[in-house]
Amino acid sequence: EITVTLGEHDVNKTESTQQKIKGERQIAYPKYNFSSKLHDIMLLKLEEQAELTSAVDVISLPGRSDLIKPRKMCLTAGWGLTGVADPSSDTLRKVKLRIMDEEASKGRHYDNSFQVCVGSPRRKRSPYEGDSGGPLLCAGMAHGIVSHDCEDAKLPAVFTRISSYVPWINKVIKSM
Repeated sequence: EITVTLGEHDVNKTESTQQKIKGERQIAYPKYNFSSKLHDIMLLKLEEQAELTSAVDVISLPGRSDLIKPRKMCLTAGWGLTGVADPSSDTLRKVKLRIMDEEASKGRHYDNSFQVCVGSPRRKRSPYEGDSGGPLLCAGMAHGIVSHDCEDAKLPAVFTRISSYVPWINKVIKSM
């Protein structure tokens, strides 16, 4: 059973902006590969519609051909661990990261058609344990989903490239 909390900033407080809605159905991408993390995307149908507020809003998805270019700065956020020996964060944290070129992914299971490498080449900044499923926002649009991190925060993290899945997303939404 999954319950989604929208509009949350601090996990230790009940905030007036929060909306808790149960998930009605989970729809995993049919070709998800656990070992390589390829096709790491799932849709969640909620039991009821969220109320749009100043703290809860929709975000645009890219078109099938909208690819983010290397060196572009984007933003990700989450409540995950802030370091190897550190606890998870109580408050939502965000970090600016740079889209890396395909060369940054060498030595790993990686497919540039379905994934995007994102990192901070000069500083230790990266999504980490507990941040999976978080967004990659570029110019106000959701271009990626945190798929897996690296144990070394200087290495780029791998995000699922949303634009590759837009036809599937639309097909699933139309069938509901």
